[in-house]
Amino acid sequence: MQVISFLSEAIIPLLVFLIVGTALVHHQKVYEDFLDGAKSGVKTVIEIMPTLVGLMVAVGILRASGFLDFVSDLLGKMMEGTRFSTELVPVAIIKMFSSSAATGLLLDLYKEHGTDSFIGRAASIMLSSTETIFYTMSIYFMSVKVKKTRYTLAGALIATIAGIVASVLLAQMY
Repeated sequence: MQVISFLSEAIIPLLVFLIVGTALVHHQKVYEDFLDGAKSGVKTVIEIMPTLVGLMVAVGILRASGFLDFVSDLLGKMMEGTRFSTELVPVAIIKMFSSSAATGLLLDLYKEHGTDSFIGRAASIMLSSTETIFYTMSIYFMSVKVKKTRYTLAGALIATIAGIVASVLLAQMY
């Protein structure tokens, strides 16, 4: 256990020294390369800022308008015969758009049901086994100017559904 604790504290400094050391051995201009990367990062942030703001506003509108509750109730009624709890529906939907908003919903579930409850365990597993599909696609595809996403959305939705189903099954095991 002490080895894992040491590694968790030392891994980032070790990686920095490894990167700088490798660059120095290969006679790279470490500081200049760092500054070029930082400039490129700032440009990327400025380019994707409208997309980020749009996604945050959309998630806020979904939550404030009651549409999320409507969809949750509708899907909950459709899934009454399954073991999927209706309290997990908003988390599953919001996670596709925003991980931080889904974390806020998760904290609400913890307060209401507890962290060791089935709902708390399932939601925790769900958040760690699914992706923010629309956020990731919009940010990555916009930053590299991809116009045709082909099968990305379909594949991501299938993977997300698999993660949601697996989270419920795993939470039921324990």
